[in-house]
Amino acid sequence: MNRPQAHPRLRQRTRDERGSITVWFATASLVMTILVGMTVDLGGKVHTQQHARSVAAQAARTGAQEVQGSTAVRGGDLRVDIAAAKSAAQDYLRSAGVNGTVTVTGGDTLVVRTTDTYDPKFLGIINLDSMHVTGEASARLIRSQGGIER
Repeated sequence: MNRPQAHPRLRQRTRDERGSITVWFATASLVMTILVGMTVDLGGKVHTQQHARSVAAQAARTGAQEVQGSTAVRGGDLRVDIAAAKSAAQDYLRSAGVNGTVTVTGGDTLVVRTTDTYDPKFLGIINLDSMHVTGEASARLIRSQGGIER
C-alpha cells in the first residue's frame, strides 16, 4: 500500500520550525524567573526596611525612658538625662544588631536613624547585589506630671 506523499513545501516548513518552541520556552522561563525574583526580593527588601524602622522606634522609646531618678526620688523635678538617653538608644541598636546613629535635636527630641542591607536571593543573576534600607524614628524627651507636660 502506497502512502500519499506530503507536498514538498509542507515538509520544508515543518523542518524550519523545529526548535522554535525551545527558544520561546527559554525566554519565557527567564522572564518568569525575573518576575518571581522581583516578587521575592522586593518583598524581602520591604521586610528589612520595616525591621529597620521598628528597631529605630524601639531604640527611641528606650532612650526616651531615661530619666534622672535621683531628683525624682528626692521629690524634685523629673529630668530627662540626655546622655543616658543617647547611650540607652545606642545600646538597644547594638543588642538588636543594627547599625544606626542617635542624635538629640532641639534639646528635647531623640532621633534614631538605622541602616541595613538586604541581599537579594534571585536578582543577583541580573547583577543586583545588595539593597540598602534605612529607618528613622524620634521621641520627644519631655517631663510630665499628672499627664501635663512641664
